[in-house]
Amino acid sequence: MKNLSKITGLAAAFALAGLPVLAQETPVAEVVEAVTETMDKGDVSWMMTSTVLVLFMTIPGLALFYGGLVRAKNMLSILMQTTVVAALMMVIWVVYGYSFAFGGSTSPFWGGLGKLFLSGVTTDSMSATFSDGVVIPEYLFMAFQMTFAAITPALIIGAFAERVKFSAVLLFSALWVTFVYFPVAHMVWDGAGMIFNWGAIDFAGGTVVHINAGVAALVGCLVIGPRIGLGKDMMAPHSMTLTLVGAGMLWVGWFGFNVGSNLEANSGATLAMINTFIATAAAVLAWSLIEGLARGKASMLGAASGMVAGLVAITPACGTIGPMGAIVLGAVASLICYFFVAVVKNKFGYDDSLDVFGIHGIGGIVGALATGVLSAPSLGGAMGDDFSIVGQVIIQAKAVGVTIIWSGVVSFILYKVVDMVVGLRVSADDERQGLDQTSHGESAYHM
Repeated sequence: MKNLSKITGLAAAFALAGLPVLAQETPVAEVVEAVTETMDKGDVSWMMTSTVLVLFMTIPGLALFYGGLVRAKNMLSILMQTTVVAALMMVIWVVYGYSFAFGGSTSPFWGGLGKLFLSGVTTDSMSATFSDGVVIPEYLFMAFQMTFAAITPALIIGAFAERVKFSAVLLFSALWVTFVYFPVAHMVWDGAGMIFNWGAIDFAGGTVVHINAGVAALVGCLVIGPRIGLGKDMMAPHSMTLTLVGAGMLWVGWFGFNVGSNLEANSGATLAMINTFIATAAAVLAWSLIEGLARGKASMLGAASGMVAGLVAITPACGTIGPMGAIVLGAVASLICYFFVAVVKNKFGYDDSLDVFGIHGIGGIVGALATGVLSAPSLGGAMGDDFSIVGQVIIQAKAVGVTIIWSGVVSFILYKVVDMVVGLRVSADDERQGLDQTSHGESAYHM
């Protein structure tokens, strides 16, 4: 994304210079051409719709997707965690998050304090888009980015589902967005950001959202440890129906995520739209195929997992690769994610409950690196003729590396801090009984 800080209005300027000659003054005027800002109601309407679509991804989309994957005794806890985390992130975003990410600082690492409490953000202030002179209201850009900040920490909770205190989830989420998400968002998407200035391509959040959350999820499940009874008790999803409903909502909402990141309702948005369709479709087919070959049956869980893997992988690439490249990317990412979910996780024995790292982390890494290849015009990409695959892949790899290291190290510290302050894990008795009753005094279902 371009630097999307507030654009100040530029007016025509002139200067008069007088030179006395024979008691007369000869005025000399310099006219500076004005730069005209244009706000299109179609762009504004689409971006308002996109913002609501990203909210729809979180509530109810992600909540139902994750909720269906846990055991029935923990369904309501997932709904609560997703809902309250999203609400908490929205308040944090307007208080200081927007400033930390897009506050106008020239720092390569954070946006500064210039927009604390939305200082200077009014109905008259505007944010830039990808086209010179075309703007959208800053409130709208701020709200769109707010929905990204709301869903990203909510993704993490799937890794330690069914065993973590509600208070710990909220405290960790608040600390994590402050010290991990906001700095990475600034580095990748703000014009002053370090990764932005490297020339990394992350159209809608491969690094900022998915690698960021996926790495934090892996660290979390390692620090917290596996669920009681893992490998012995039945831990199958309690409702694949709800999981598919949630996955479908994610796919629909993802058009706000990806297509909305174009910031304008133009031909660039249509490229992101078709890529979000076709990469996801290819990923569903690839996961179902490999599962059918490996296990003899293609499962609904596999198809839903492939759907999300394809959505994750296309996120950084959707605005710069072509539809044929999107098919390749969706299929390849799905196969690699399947390997991590079905083989690597079992090999190393970590309990990433809902495969956040295996799908979001790995899918984000594959998508970010593949963007450097498939964006080439020779492969149907939309970049210029001077595009260098090798050069871009190196830049993409640097962006991925910084995100992994920053998220991994800081997340580890934050888990330890939360554990010292409120404790991360519920008691063994509470875990066996289920978090619905022990954490919230309610149940998702009445038996």
